[in-house]
Amino acid sequence: MRRALLLVALMLTGCAEQSVATPIGERKYRIVSPEIPGGAEGPNRRLANQLCPGGFLRLSDESHKGGEDRATDEQRMTTIWTIKCI
Repeated sequence: MRRALLLVALMLTGCAEQSVATPIGERKYRIVSPEIPGGAEGPNRRLANQLCPGGFLRLSDESHKGGEDRATDEQRMTTIWTIKCI
Protein backbone atom coordinates (compact mmCIF):
# COMPACT_ATOMS: atom_id res chain seq x y z
CA MET A 1 0.00 0.00 0.00
CA ARG A 2 2.79 2.42 0.85
CA ARG A 3 4.49 1.74 -2.47
CA ALA A 4 1.26 2.45 -4.34
CA LEU A 5 0.86 5.75 -2.49
CA LEU A 6 4.45 6.69 -3.30
CA LEU A 7 3.92 5.81 -6.96
CA VAL A 8 0.79 7.99 -7.16
CA ALA A 9 2.64 10.90 -5.52
CA LEU A 10 5.50 10.61 -8.04
CA MET A 11 3.08 10.48 -10.97
CA LEU A 12 1.29 13.62 -9.79
CA THR A 13 4.59 15.43 -9.35
CA GLY A 14 5.54 14.61 -12.93
CA CYS A 15 2.24 15.94 -14.23
CA ALA A 16 2.69 19.25 -12.42
CA GLU A 17 5.82 20.12 -14.40
CA GLN A 18 4.13 20.29 -17.82
CA SER A 19 3.01 23.28 -19.82
CA VAL A 20 -0.63 23.73 -20.83
CA ALA A 21 -1.74 24.81 -24.31
CA THR A 22 -4.99 26.55 -25.20
CA PRO A 23 -6.04 27.02 -28.83
CA ILE A 24 -6.77 30.69 -29.57
CA GLY A 25 -7.31 30.60 -33.31
CA GLU A 26 -6.45 28.75 -36.47
CA ARG A 27 -3.07 27.11 -35.80
CA LYS A 28 -2.44 29.51 -32.88
CA TYR A 29 -1.91 28.45 -29.28
CA ARG A 30 -1.29 30.08 -25.91
CA ILE A 31 1.17 28.02 -23.85
CA VAL A 32 1.52 28.58 -20.09
CA SER A 33 4.39 26.94 -18.24
CA PRO A 34 4.33 25.76 -14.64
CA GLU A 35 6.08 27.92 -12.04
CA ILE A 36 9.76 27.10 -12.49
CA PRO A 37 12.75 28.66 -10.74
CA GLY A 38 14.32 31.10 -13.17
CA GLY A 39 11.48 30.81 -15.69
CA ALA A 40 12.93 28.02 -17.86
CA GLU A 41 11.56 27.80 -21.40
CA GLY A 42 12.08 24.05 -21.85
CA PRO A 43 8.51 22.92 -21.02
CA ASN A 44 7.04 25.50 -23.42
CA ARG A 45 9.45 24.52 -26.20
CA ARG A 46 8.68 20.79 -25.81
CA LEU A 47 4.93 21.37 -25.97
CA ALA A 48 5.26 23.74 -28.95
CA ASN A 49 7.25 21.07 -30.82
CA GLN A 50 4.53 18.50 -30.06
CA LEU A 51 1.75 20.81 -31.23
CA CYS A 52 3.62 21.98 -34.35
CA PRO A 53 5.87 19.18 -35.67
CA GLY A 54 6.59 21.25 -38.80
CA GLY A 55 7.85 24.19 -36.75
CA PHE A 56 6.38 27.24 -35.05
CA LEU A 57 6.75 30.98 -34.78
CA ARG A 58 6.77 32.57 -31.34
CA LEU A 59 4.45 35.57 -31.71
CA SER A 60 4.85 36.82 -28.14
CA ASP A 61 6.28 35.77 -24.80
CA GLU A 62 5.74 37.00 -21.26
CA SER A 63 7.24 36.17 -17.88
CA HIS A 64 5.41 36.57 -14.59
CA LYS A 65 6.58 36.08 -11.06
CA GLY A 66 4.45 33.45 -9.36
CA GLY A 67 3.42 32.35 -5.93
CA GLU A 68 0.97 33.59 -3.34
CA ASP A 69 3.45 36.04 -1.85
CA ARG A 70 5.40 37.37 -4.82
CA ALA A 71 7.81 39.33 -2.64
CA THR A 72 9.27 36.19 -1.05
CA ASP A 73 8.93 33.91 -4.07
CA GLU A 74 10.88 36.03 -6.55
CA GLN A 75 12.76 33.25 -8.30
CA ARG A 76 9.73 31.20 -9.46
CA MET A 77 8.54 32.37 -12.86
CA THR A 78 5.72 31.45 -15.23
CA THR A 79 6.35 31.95 -18.94
CA ILE A 80 3.51 32.47 -21.41
CA TRP A 81 4.02 32.03 -25.14
CA THR A 82 1.71 32.72 -28.06
CA ILE A 83 2.74 30.59 -31.02
CA LYS A 84 1.57 29.92 -34.57
CA CYS A 85 2.25 26.64 -36.34
CA ILE A 86 4.02 26.93 -39.69
